[in-house]
Amino acid sequence: MTEHQNKCSLLGVDCDPKRCGSDVLAFVGDGVFGLLVREYLASRSNAHASQQHSRAVAMVRCESQAEYMKRILPHLTEEEEGVFRRGRNYHTSHSPRKSTADYHTATGLEALFGYLYLSGEIGRIRELFEYCINENETELE
Repeated sequence: MTEHQNKCSLLGVDCDPKRCGSDVLAFVGDGVFGLLVREYLASRSNAHASQQHSRAVAMVRCESQAEYMKRILPHLTEEEEGVFRRGRNYHTSHSPRKSTADYHTATGLEALFGYLYLSGEIGRIRELFEYCINENETELE
C-alpha cells in the first residue's frame, strides 16, 4: 500500500485507520454505509422521502448487512478480511434484539467500510457496495 492508502488527512488532521479501534471504524462505517444506501435509493427512485426512509432502514438493518457481507466476502483482499474479522469479533456491551451472529457480522461490515473510508479508498467502497446491492436492483422498480 502507498502512504496515502495507509493514512489520510481529514479536516487537516492525519488519520491512520490502522490505529483506530474496531468500534471507531464501525462508527464511521455506519455513516458511510448509510450514506451510500441513501445515494443508491435517491438515484433509482422518485418515491417520497418517507418511502425512501423505510427502504433505507430495511437496507441498513443488521440482518441485511450480514447478507451483504456474504456477497462481498469472496471479493475481499487479505487485509480487508482481517479488518472485517477484527470488527466482527469486537465485543460490546450492547445486546442485539435479534441474531447475535448477524449483529457481529454487520459490525464487521461497518468496520470494513469505515477502514476503507479513512484510508481514502472511496472507489473500493463503491465497488464493494455494488456487490451488496446487485440482487436488490429489481426491488425498487
